[in-house]
Parts: sequence; C-alpha cells; structure tokens
Amino acid sequence: MGYTGETVSKSKKDPLEDLMKLPGVGKATAQKLFDAGIKAGVNKAGEGGLKKAGISAAISKKLLAAVAKTAAKKTANKAKSTAKKTASKAKSTAKKTASKAVAASKTVAEKTIAKTAKETKSKPAKKTKSDDGRKGKTLKAPSLADILKRVNRD
Repeated sequence: MGYTGETVSKSKKDPLEDLMKLPGVGKATAQKLFDAGIKAGVNKAGEGGLKKAGISAAISKKLLAAVAKTAAKKTANKAKSTAKKTASKAKSTAKKTASKAVAASKTVAEKTIAKTAKETKSKPAKKTKSDDGRKGKTLKAPSLADILKRVNRD
C-alpha cells in the first residue's frame, strides 16, 4: 500500500476518451473540442461550433456526417431490437390465444356431449300387459325345430 497519510486514488476516466470514440477524432481534435466546451454533443454544436473550436470546414463536415451515420445505425439497431421484441410478444400472445381457444372449444364440446347424452339417454319402456293374453314381458320366439314340427303336422 502506501505510507501513512498517503491516499490511494482510483484512476479517473479521461474526459477526452468519449470524444476520441467518434470516427475521425484523434487526441488533438478531441482536445480542441474539449477546450471549446464540446464534450459529447458534436451535432448540437454544429458546423459553426466546430469552426469556433478550430476545426476546419472539411473535417467538421466529415465529423458531422460520421456522427449522423453512427446515430442512424444506433437508431436502426434499436428499431430492430424493438421489432424483434414486439414480434416475440405477438407470437407469445398468439400461442396463448390459440391455447385458450382450444381449451374453450374442448369445454364447449364436453358440455354439448354431456347435454346430448342426457337428452338421448334411453328411458325404460312402459310396462303394460299385452292384449293377446300372453303372460310375462317378453315374447318367446319358437325355434326352427318347433316351426317345422307344426308345419309337418298340418
């Protein structure tokens, strides 16, 4: 560490660093812009502000064009990102809606089947005595042998 009374300081960010990130801006140009009070808003300063900072007209035009191009790329990337998010949300919403529709149709189908089953449920026949003098509830059908015996007798 250090001696008594000595403080350890963290290195501060160079104020020219942001300006040097701009295309076509080196340390000397960044120093001129910084001294003129232009810290990040090159577009805001405009061509007149750049001339006052001591930058030639040709370089200022190139700098403004590069800054505008960078800003356009950022805007385009942001728009793409937003579009992707929106498309993803729309897809998710469509899936949820489809899922809900399927569930609702299943419920309706089940209710319809239950209702139909209740309506068509076979009811027992009324028990009535037959008029022809038979006993019991079912008819007895004669076997083929019985029918042949009767036919042969007659």
